[in-house]
Amino acid sequence: MKVKTILVSQPAPKTETSPYFDLSDKQKVKIDFRSFIHVEGIPVKEVRANKIELKNFTAIILTSRNAVDHFFRIAEEMRFKVPDSMRYFCQSEAVAYYLQKYVVYRKRKIYVGNRTFPELTKLIKKHKTENFLLPSSDKLKPLIPNELDALGIKWTRADLYRTVVSDLSDLENVFYDVLVFFSPSGIESLLKNFPNFKQNNTRIAAFGKSTVRAVTEAGLKCDIEAPTPETPSMTMALDKYIKVVNKK
Repeated sequence: MKVKTILVSQPAPKTETSPYFDLSDKQKVKIDFRSFIHVEGIPVKEVRANKIELKNFTAIILTSRNAVDHFFRIAEEMRFKVPDSMRYFCQSEAVAYYLQKYVVYRKRKIYVGNRTFPELTKLIKKHKTENFLLPSSDKLKPLIPNELDALGIKWTRADLYRTVVSDLSDLENVFYDVLVFFSPSGIESLLKNFPNFKQNNTRIAAFGKSTVRAVTEAGLKCDIEAPTPETPSMTMALDKYIKVVNKK
């Protein structure tokens, strides 16, 4: 069956140069965007109940923009003035750049990894005497605590925000040729919103091995996978698939 409509389970791009818009123009398909999950801050009362004392830490490990936002939110709600001496270990340049929203970048001790967490640990390893705080969501990849434990450093995880299923009830009678997912949480949201979901002729695209696994474990079929050596991005994978099925 031909592909005419696609729903991407993420917020709409903020820039007009998104490859999704190029794909839409090139293949003459309608692409909509909708977050299947969203992030909510954990109340400061819950954080205090877990005995998190920000004054005890000398370094912060930041893996995402959400981690940045919610660390500074909790600091403000706890009336904790983050000292200028605080060290920030950011997983990527994007996270480090985002940090400028809260601190004067050139006046702070900021260390930037090369996108992956194992790359960041190389920098953390050089500062073993610090007491590290890891602002986290309620869902944390096992890789991160495993890597930190292997370093033999003093570190504490603080759940400051959680991933929540979005209300998609308005989509109940809306059908798309392709649904695009980027995390197992997206699949979880689909099934919680529509427990009687039947895939029928809907194609499912999944990014990442854990997402593909979540699709199959839910008893669904994954028709489009990314990344692959041939299609390293989701838009490339969609483009390749559409070229084949829309020619029929």
